[in-house]
Amino acid sequence: MSTLLRIGARLIGFHGMNATLSAVLLLVMGCSRDSSSPSSNSATASDPATGKPTRSGPTPQPTGATPPGMVWIPGGEFTMGDNSAHAHMVEKPAHRVRVDGFWMDQTEVTNAQFREFVLATGYVSTAESIPKLEDIMSQVPPGTPPPPPETLVAGSMVFSPPARSVPLHRFDLWWHWTPAADWRHPNGPGSSIDDIDDHPVVHVSWDDAVAYTKWAGKELPTEAQWEFAARGGLDEKRFVWGNEPLSETKPRLNIWQGSFPVANTETDGYSRTAPVKSFAPNGFGLYEMAGNVWEWCSDWYRPDTYHLRAGQNLVVNPTGPESSFDPREPYAPKRVLRGGSFLCNDSYCSAYRPSARRGNSIDTGMSHMGFRCVMTQSAWNARTKNR
Repeated sequence: MSTLLRIGARLIGFHGMNATLSAVLLLVMGCSRDSSSPSSNSATASDPATGKPTRSGPTPQPTGATPPGMVWIPGGEFTMGDNSAHAHMVEKPAHRVRVDGFWMDQTEVTNAQFREFVLATGYVSTAESIPKLEDIMSQVPPGTPPPPPETLVAGSMVFSPPARSVPLHRFDLWWHWTPAADWRHPNGPGSSIDDIDDHPVVHVSWDDAVAYTKWAGKELPTEAQWEFAARGGLDEKRFVWGNEPLSETKPRLNIWQGSFPVANTETDGYSRTAPVKSFAPNGFGLYEMAGNVWEWCSDWYRPDTYHLRAGQNLVVNPTGPESSFDPREPYAPKRVLRGGSFLCNDSYCSAYRPSARRGNSIDTGMSHMGFRCVMTQSAWNARTKNR
């Protein structure tokens, strides 16, 4: 659970909503519309004779055994970001990027898979851990009052729709700090994952996701890997399936239909998370790369990352900035999230587009956030060699 959200939720509960906390919740729970500034950890490639970008085609799928549950993403060159009117400033400017081939999980990591990890390691997730006051205070502006000691309990933020229409800037009216909410209890005490083993695990922080990847011998995708994979070979398209608009009668993904955040018509069949493989895969055979749950990436988040790459001909295998900085929340270290979630709605958030991006503090876990993994061929070779 985000330390910033923890203190925000507690202060809201004890002092009421104010403009500062409203901005905090906008940052952490909304769709970021930030602007930009410093340094990207990436490389460019150009022909020394002509100065023009070098180009390489897709990497053929390696022969031999395939990592279970993963598909080969061939890599190649694509346009990362979006310059169109519907894109947010953090998605601009669009620029050319090349990534090498890699393996990627076909689906988001499921409850069953995360349970296997926990049983094997005894891992305790962020949401199951009692927050430390010093961690909370290190991520908020000086002078912010500390939360009352009795509120420092394990838990997470759970989405709960209000009973009537509310202003869309009042995120506190549908997000609620819920003690004992965690990956095992996605909707708080009394809920369970007993019948939803095939749903994506939620309430996982970036730290939780990294712990899982290390156990699984995998990694979180870079932001560039994620976007290339999400596009499924369809370069410069608005959605993962192309440019065809959303359809209320033929849903392609799990998002919010109806009036957000009050009434979800559930035309897609789901009010919250959907089982993995509920919708058709993209061109690379990946499921739910749009909607369902936000997915963690490995990159540090900066709203100006793309501006820092301006003028580079071709960015090769970028791994993001060297550190995180968000001017509207300068004390919180953030990593990138991609893909949108079951709460996205055109009237509020269209972050299910493949170019959409946002940042969240690394100790944040919520009821609409999960992840999937990638693996290099060299890592797979090393694993099979040691068997």
